[in-house]
Amino acid sequence: MSYASTADMQTRFDQQDLVLLTERENSTPGEINIPVLEQALIDASAEINGYLAGRYTLPLSTVPTALVRICCDIARYFLSSDNAPEHIHTRYTDALKFLQAVNQGKVALGIDSQGDKAATNDTAFMESAGSVFARAKSQGFI
Repeated sequence: MSYASTADMQTRFDQQDLVLLTERENSTPGEINIPVLEQALIDASAEINGYLAGRYTLPLSTVPTALVRICCDIARYFLSSDNAPEHIHTRYTDALKFLQAVNQGKVALGIDSQGDKAATNDTAFMESAGSVFARAKSQGFI
């Protein structure tokens, strides 16, 4: 199971960049090589699972949006191989830092340990003693 789809990659990144990143010897010129893109997403998801395995039951039943973005960034880095520009490398290292923080429990994904959406009981309630400066309480000053 991949945390992101080829459609997620196409939404996040430029079409021409994905064509260049997935181009192989047997590729159709000017088109994204979908099998290559899918393999990069599978590899990225496997790396993510390495960080999540100690904290969550895999596979996750609900995929948080943050993991979709992280998966796309990691897959893009994998597609760039040794020629990754600095901004792609930076996004990859940021993704790994995020995953390390999740692994250490410093960042929560918003799901419970079973991978389901977490239920919360910490809803904020506001109480008021009423208005301090109301016309009825002004006693002639307003």
